[in-house]
Amino acid sequence: QVQLVESGGGLVQTGGSLRLSCAASGRTFSIYAINWFRQAPGKEREFVAGISWSDGNSYYVDSMKGRFTISRDNAKNTVYLQMNSLKPEDTAVYYCARCSAYYNTNPAFCTYWGQGTQVTVSS
Repeated sequence: QVQLVESGGGLVQTGGSLRLSCAASGRTFSIYAINWFRQAPGKEREFVAGISWSDGNSYYVDSMKGRFTISRDNAKNTVYLQMNSLKPEDTAVYYCARCSAYYNTNPAFCTYWGQGTQVTVSS
């Protein structure tokens, strides 16, 4: 099993920044990729970004490119999501998940999930 714990969410004004962390524990050797998803009230969970655990290759949804940056620190078993120029529409619960590939945007390909961290962007 893999345990994932997100942190770093909070309330920020439009244009502000946050850095989310996803700390992994357990069978980390079984991790292929860690992907971030988000879910706003009344909406489906959507892919944000993904990163390969082994080589750091990353993939972003087009609307996040240039604003969000995903990175990893293998020594700390932690993946980060740096979010800049935040907008009210970025308000959601953000989840990290162990997924079969960093470019998989479908949550069905992810088997372990964190509990989520709330990000609220005020206008």
